[in-house]
Amino acid sequence: MSDFRHMQEREYPWMTESEVIYVDNASTGAYPKSCVDAVAAYLPLRHQPHTLRAEHFFPMLQRSRELAAGLIGASADEIALTTNTSHGINLAAFGLPLRDGDEILTVDREFPANVFPWMVRAERTGARIVRIPCVDDLPDQEALLDAIEQRANAKIVAISWVSFCSGARLDLDVIGRACRARGIYLVVDAIQGVGALPLDLRQTPVDVLACGAQKWLQSPWGTGFTYVRRELIAQMDPATVGWMATEGSEDFLNMLTYNPTWFPDARKFELITLPMQDFAGFNASLALFLELGPAQIAAHIASLGDALVHWCDAHPKVRLVTPREPSRRAGVFALQMPDLEAVSARLKTHQVFHSVRERCIRLAPHWYTTAAQWDRVLTLLGD
Repeated sequence: MSDFRHMQEREYPWMTESEVIYVDNASTGAYPKSCVDAVAAYLPLRHQPHTLRAEHFFPMLQRSRELAAGLIGASADEIALTTNTSHGINLAAFGLPLRDGDEILTVDREFPANVFPWMVRAERTGARIVRIPCVDDLPDQEALLDAIEQRANAKIVAISWVSFCSGARLDLDVIGRACRARGIYLVVDAIQGVGALPLDLRQTPVDVLACGAQKWLQSPWGTGFTYVRRELIAQMDPATVGWMATEGSEDFLNMLTYNPTWFPDARKFELITLPMQDFAGFNASLALFLELGPAQIAAHIASLGDALVHWCDAHPKVRLVTPREPSRRAGVFALQMPDLEAVSARLKTHQVFHSVRERCIRLAPHWYTTAAQWDRVLTLLGD
């Protein structure tokens, strides 16, 4: 954390000047100051739109694609900019091939954004959703792998990388290889993982990955991206069609040619117009992440998780729902307490901002959470 200290002071001065401890990044990430400044600098351009220049539009969005790609080990041409995770899940649900009798494998206790699109697509096609039951509130990865191997009609696996309620992390490398071996598409909701964990899609086989940026990526609401594996781009048609999804659409001198040829890259899945001022902030936040180093961020969050595990070992009345093994967790930590409401109220009284989800206290620290702040949180949990 010592390497991050000066960055915390630069980007979050209010964290060092107040008693507030913010550990609710699984709900809403706190903008860094560089993001605030980037959005603030863009807003006057809209107030005086004659000051807008070409670089404030398409080059800025291309920079967003490049930064997102750099964060997950992809290429910019595999990135479609979106306004939320749901856009990417719907892109997959209505763009990947499904027919009567096909099966969509998922795990129970999934976030609704990764359930409802598949329910609608299954109803329309005659496909079937197969939910793998959880064990002790955690996704059963071994049962999912068995289903991938044994279910002859399995066509798509749709999962969250990290569970929003338990914090359990699935092994995308193992699941991805199993899917690829059987020709099954892997669709990942990554919003609770990207930003807390490093990811390299050059090594990890994923077909479609959707990620809103408003949580762990500490970016404005209405920003996000979807990765589509390059080989799939030409095979998938957009679920919804944007007016700038085709070749030549950037030529505003010939807008009425109505060229029906899609872009050969993931821009074919974008719905323009995007919130430009928010993507200016997105760029600043992702640039900060790359400056800090995703691996270093993950190591710091893991060290906080280790401290929580040790605390729970000393408090047997508290059930840590999140797996204890570092390889099975990320930055979301769920605890069942003997007196949930009283503990949550105590945290709020002492300005520890957190969430309550599925009968658990949910804590989600980030790179700027100091060891001293985390110790304070743990002390208040046990008072």
